[in-house]
Amino acid sequence: MRPHQRATNQLRPLTFELGFTKQAAGSVLVRSGVTTVLCTCSLEMAVPPFLVGKGTGWLTAEYGMLPGSTLGRKPRDKAGKVDGRSVEIQRLIGRSLRAVVDLSKLGERTLWLDCDVIEADGGTRTAAINGAFVALAMALHKYRDVVGPANQIVRDSVAAISVGLLENEERLDLEYVEDRDAEVDMNLVMTGSGKFIEVQGAGEEATFTSEQLFRLIDLGKEGIANVTRLQEIALGASWPL
Repeated sequence: MRPHQRATNQLRPLTFELGFTKQAAGSVLVRSGVTTVLCTCSLEMAVPPFLVGKGTGWLTAEYGMLPGSTLGRKPRDKAGKVDGRSVEIQRLIGRSLRAVVDLSKLGERTLWLDCDVIEADGGTRTAAINGAFVALAMALHKYRDVVGPANQIVRDSVAAISVGLLENEERLDLEYVEDRDAEVDMNLVMTGSGKFIEVQGAGEEATFTSEQLFRLIDLGKEGIANVTRLQEIALGASWPL
């Protein structure tokens, strides 16, 4: 039996609280069960040195876990030193959002996505991606007079979800107690139109068959479709597609 008696294909309660902070152009507090992540999007009127003079923009992301987000205190990153896991995840967030953004339409401007984990109970990277897309759409809507219509910049939506194999059962959206013990753990990032951006998966001292792999992917696709629907409902008139 899963925690909270969830069905194997059931998401944790997923909510997006828009405008959680007032300074950033786009901000959303995303809650996936207990996991809670604050995602903000800011527009900088400059690009990294390697893009200066090329007339195109950039999108990048930073991710971090606040000290009180885990059971034992997590030390803060200091003096530019970021732990390897955080580096991996922020690169994943950046890749995922760049896959659907036409950077040439931004001009020499940078979109910054900042994702800060307030409480972690599994699935922080997927929650961060889901919230980052919502924050991005909010920011583009706010700056439409500067960068142009969002539907000319954003080609598709982005959503992510975890799936796993536990007790010989394919499960969607793993919380920590499931993720910790899963024989197979996988993260999927996809567009709203059903195209894959990234598939991360591995057996944890276990193997899995091609049939199990395909079932996990199908389960993840079902979950991502539901996440996309909730993103669209949350954004309402700011939905960019």
